[in-house]
Amino acid sequence: MKFDPNTTALVLIEYQNDFTSDGGGLHDAVRPVMEKTDMLANTARAVEAARTAGVTVMHAPITFAEGYNELGKHPYGILKGVVDGGVFVKGTWGAAIIDELAPAEGDIVIEGKRGLDTFASTNLDFILRSKGITTIALGGFLTNCCVESTMRSGYENGYQVVTLSDCVAATSVEEHDNAIAYDYPMFSTPMTAEEFSSGLS
Repeated sequence: MKFDPNTTALVLIEYQNDFTSDGGGLHDAVRPVMEKTDMLANTARAVEAARTAGVTVMHAPITFAEGYNELGKHPYGILKGVVDGGVFVKGTWGAAIIDELAPAEGDIVIEGKRGLDTFASTNLDFILRSKGITTIALGGFLTNCCVESTMRSGYENGYQVVTLSDCVAATSVEEHDNAIAYDYPMFSTPMTAEEFSSGLS
């Protein structure tokens, strides 16, 4: 596939210390898949290629106020794990975007992500449409959660969705592999970071 940099955005979902870094509250859970995919190095290469080509680079961190008052009184599922783990609290090291992928001048930081689907609680769709973006390439955490939720909404909203299969990680190899094999092809065009970068040249 070939991509027009003027109508393409690379969306980086939750590359935050609580996931990516030693000492992060959820790092041990995702470490095996991160190591399997080498996702941080692959993402860095994709970002470099995107910036060089003039692609819009967007960062979508998830953050909560201390006490998680944005959530209901009885969170369940993945968000209960966030609360129980005390992760992604605004202003903390754990919630910060990893230094290696810190926003550069010209990047866009999407604010307000409080749930799984990046479209649901942010102005992502407004910004994409305002900039004339028609193709979004996704990487980040978790393969089968926030990335997949964003992928599905992007598909439903009419975007050409690309999922970067070696720029994502989940809490188990089985969950990761299942999403890549069975879910991603239904709602996106899965490809590697190298394939995406090659499509920009």
